[in-house]
Amino acid sequence: MKQIIKPILFILTFVIAGDDWTDNKKAIDKSVKKHQKELIKISDAIWHNAELALEEYKSSKILSDYAEKNGFNVERGVAGMPTAFIATYGSGRPRIGILGEFDANAGISQKQQTTKEALIEGAPGHGCGHNLFGTASLGSAIAIKELIEKRKIKGTIVFYGTPAEETIFGKVWFARAGLFNDLDVCMDWHPGTDNEASTQSSKALIDFRVKFSGKTAHASADPFNGFSAVDGMELFTTGINYYREHIKPTARIHYQIEKAGDVVNVVPDKAQIWVRVRENDRESLNVVYERVKKMAAAGALMAEVEHEIQLISGIYEILPNRRGAELVQANFEMLGPIKYTKSEDRYAKAIQKETGKPEVGMDGAIHPIKDTMPAQGGSTDVGDVSQIVPVVRLSAPAAPKDAPWHSWAVVASTGMSIGHKGMIQATKVLGMTMVDLFENPQLVKEVKAEFKERKGSSKYEAMIPPGPPPVPKQ
Repeated sequence: MKQIIKPILFILTFVIAGDDWTDNKKAIDKSVKKHQKELIKISDAIWHNAELALEEYKSSKILSDYAEKNGFNVERGVAGMPTAFIATYGSGRPRIGILGEFDANAGISQKQQTTKEALIEGAPGHGCGHNLFGTASLGSAIAIKELIEKRKIKGTIVFYGTPAEETIFGKVWFARAGLFNDLDVCMDWHPGTDNEASTQSSKALIDFRVKFSGKTAHASADPFNGFSAVDGMELFTTGINYYREHIKPTARIHYQIEKAGDVVNVVPDKAQIWVRVRENDRESLNVVYERVKKMAAAGALMAEVEHEIQLISGIYEILPNRRGAELVQANFEMLGPIKYTKSEDRYAKAIQKETGKPEVGMDGAIHPIKDTMPAQGGSTDVGDVSQIVPVVRLSAPAAPKDAPWHSWAVVASTGMSIGHKGMIQATKVLGMTMVDLFENPQLVKEVKAEFKERKGSSKYEAMIPPGPPPVPKQ
């Protein structure tokens, strides 16, 4: 039987030890509670809007308007993206940024229930929790703004409304425009399945498109007069698939065939494929990228067709910051675990059962900080930000343990109380960690020192094509 939980307003309660919580951290807690009803309303509105990359007009407006309402100076349409914005408050140092995403995933619309059923058939859904992401980040920025306004701390808080993380990697366009260059530290979080001070890297990535052009002919009467673009593309993919045996275990190659002729009885003169390559760092990534580009040329040569390679975008690996993670961990431990109702735990277990996962329910515990390991998972444009300024990151649970990400199972959780609780937890930990940085210049120096050591002598250069972002026409 499917279970449905309607969104409800809740207050996360904790036993606050007076010796552990500073006045400013108590103020963060109080601010988040004050704004909590509105933050949940905002995240739910973005969940229902579920707008795709560079089309997040409603979601961007909701967040930017709320920032403006709360006293921020808002600049909209930055870095050539109509849905991108920056909200700033304060002056002087430290200048601390915080990232906020709000784009959805295509085709995974889902009702708030434990069985798969689209809310709107074929529509997008928030299977990565970005409706919670941008909202929590803005909530913590508002809490910091209130402390600056009351002169409890000094400095500048900058909220970055960053669209299109799922496709063209909007933060890279911010980075190319130099919009992170003046920060001392940048904060980031992402919905997940655990309370976690992030200590891991991510994979560097390059997205590119290959277009093959040939010559049409009748597929039966005179195929000898045709030169098949699809032949060139298939030879290319054959090369990729043979190459898989010879890449390092850390590398990944994906592709999606976008165009392969129109009718079966005509030799196709057009073919198009979207390719993505990944590796643990930019240097290793370039080895794979250059080899795969040669395969595209070889496929075209064998089929006697033309080919064109178009760079879509690329992102760097994350440079972890363990000193910053230690601050996050301390605030997680001070704040304490998330407590779930029996109904929420049943909801989580039902989703786990439906998706073939162990029925363990939600995990709201605070776990020990992890060792930094070679990148195992996906990629994110936060990597580019981390190449410019130290990024302090965290995650908070917004879906059941082991739920398949970018799927209906996560969408079913991010628009109801399970997602809300993770969002509020993240809002508080982000705000309290920023309090540490604003209050203690030495901590900022230590975070920056680790960043400089990890970065070494490498130079950052945005991996995107020249010109403006590919904003869809309205």
